[in-house]
Amino acid sequence: MTLALRLRAALEEGHRRADLLPLSDVRDPRIEGEIALAPAAVLVAITDRPEPGLILTERSTALRKHAGQVAFPGGRVDPSDADEVAGALREAQEEIALPPDQVDLIGISDRYQTFTGFDIVPVLGVIPPDLPLRAQESEVASWFEVPLAFALDPANRIRREVEYAGAMRAYYEIHWEGRRIWGITAAILANLSRRLGHDRLAA
Repeated sequence: MTLALRLRAALEEGHRRADLLPLSDVRDPRIEGEIALAPAAVLVAITDRPEPGLILTERSTALRKHAGQVAFPGGRVDPSDADEVAGALREAQEEIALPPDQVDLIGISDRYQTFTGFDIVPVLGVIPPDLPLRAQESEVASWFEVPLAFALDPANRIRREVEYAGAMRAYYEIHWEGRRIWGITAAILANLSRRLGHDRLAA
């Protein structure tokens, strides 16, 4: 069975098996009450290798928001995009020159609502290994590939707490080769790990 078929089957089974994740896991813990949310999407691009990898970016330090942070390729869904999938593919092409026709779409994982007002849809896709990706310097400082098994292994996920507005707020972080994967990106990976059955296997 191909990687794409295995992932598609695991994701479909995860959506059938699991109830909705706790509210604290699908929205930024700083959100209180209802807020206006704009549609956004990220591409969870998985490389088709014997040991699959995951493509992540390091945002430019010149950006006004989330400068220097590790993120998935993605961003706001434009009115010209047909849907969130189209938005994720367009953003990945703009940010790292990933051709949309090279993405074998798998499905979507759990949405994540951010404190900055975005409703993010993670779009999963399998891509060929070693594509000539290129970072768009105005937004992306660099891109890198982390082993998918490492990124999804709950043993590599650290739960932290920080005080914000008088209350303790929890978040995840993952460390790989000197890079810190945290916040929204780590939360999406934690949810994907559960959907694909990694947390269940570790229990």
